[in-house]
Amino acid sequence: MSDNRPRRVLVTGCAGFIGSTVIAQWLRDTDWQLIGVDILGYAGLRASLAEVIDDPRFTLRVVDVADGAAMAEIFSRQRPDAVVHLAAESHVDRSLSGPAAFIQTNLVGMAVLLDAARSHYETLDGNGRARFRFLNVSTDEVFGALGPTGRFDEASRHAPNSPYSATKAGADHLARAWHRSYGLPVLTTYSPNNYGPRQLPEKLIPRMLVAALAGEPLPIYGDGSQVRDWLHVDDHAVALRAVLERGRIGETYCVGGGHECANLALVQRLCALLDARRPEQAPHARLMRFVADRPGHDWRYALDGSKLEAELGWRAQRRFDSALADTVDWYLANPDWLAAAQRALATAPA
Repeated sequence: MSDNRPRRVLVTGCAGFIGSTVIAQWLRDTDWQLIGVDILGYAGLRASLAEVIDDPRFTLRVVDVADGAAMAEIFSRQRPDAVVHLAAESHVDRSLSGPAAFIQTNLVGMAVLLDAARSHYETLDGNGRARFRFLNVSTDEVFGALGPTGRFDEASRHAPNSPYSATKAGADHLARAWHRSYGLPVLTTYSPNNYGPRQLPEKLIPRMLVAALAGEPLPIYGDGSQVRDWLHVDDHAVALRAVLERGRIGETYCVGGGHECANLALVQRLCALLDARRPEQAPHARLMRFVADRPGHDWRYALDGSKLEAELGWRAQRRFDSALADTVDWYLANPDWLAAAQRALATAPA
């Protein structure tokens, strides 16, 4: 940007999995002031912010991004230089049984936030406008499914196959429209499946760990051949900062994980890691059960991160095998957080 003041960044969804990682990492590695916004629903845990909640450079506002008056007040009071939009309903299974909540948060919330950002942007002077960025964090699921070869890139067309991915695709189009219609300086990133600490145990890796530790069945959709590209959440937070600081306005960037793995193979890896750490319960693979496949289940995702590497010098640093082992160790070492997450899940919509 055009001056050296510490940046003031508004991060929505700050108590979620990726958001809490972004907050902790950026407070550690920058001099920025961070304003976190989260409704603290079932997927946004105050416990995930425990290490940063008393940091004087962090402010938490418990607000719904779809609340226009509240968001306008936050922009007016906090005067951010940037927005990183992570707040979203994100669990595909829940989108199938209750799409209305996804439409409200992912589409209505995005429109409200974009308009609040636009109103704020229009009050800024020349330097303020030069500094301002709106980073829309999206998902590879908006592109639909791949066959056995190839990878999605920034030119791939949106072809979502679930209510979740459809609302995220719609949010991408809204972000593009606010950029083209109003000149809001928008950037968009697409990431694959994330993994790491503080991920709610409704997602594959922590869900399997929790079930295995309890001696419960490990449900695997279909034959488990679905392939996902995996990205450690720490690497994702680094990529988002690189795009926020150096990305070209109006551009999109794929954040490639660089490690594809079939769901069945991943669950088998988790079982082997638990066998080594909890041998008295081994073999954990005996708990695996194949269940009916999810409706509209995309078979394979993978992202081509070459544009991000060529333009901004980013590539994933965490090696999948060691980072997956570290992830298992984190959950085993943090039973209090896991208990809080399970209590929150008990309040989630069916």
